[in-house]
Amino acid sequence: MANSTLEDNAASASNKWGKDSQIWQSLKVAIASSSGFQRWELERHLNLIEPTTNLDQLVSLYLRETLETLAY
Repeated sequence: MANSTLEDNAASASNKWGKDSQIWQSLKVAIASSSGFQRWELERHLNLIEPTTNLDQLVSLYLRETLETLAY
């Protein structure tokens, strides 16, 4: 019985991470398409200097800088 519960919990966690990943993908694309992100990227010349930079990294950096600015 306990084994079944562990398997159910593992399946539930795996399902949750899959959904979270899908949500992050959608958010990442929406954020990268926004005028604010595009302006931020141009101001820092990130699209020219580091064209191979991972979109995950760019969006994370953009969100971090935006939140730091809002915190002031």
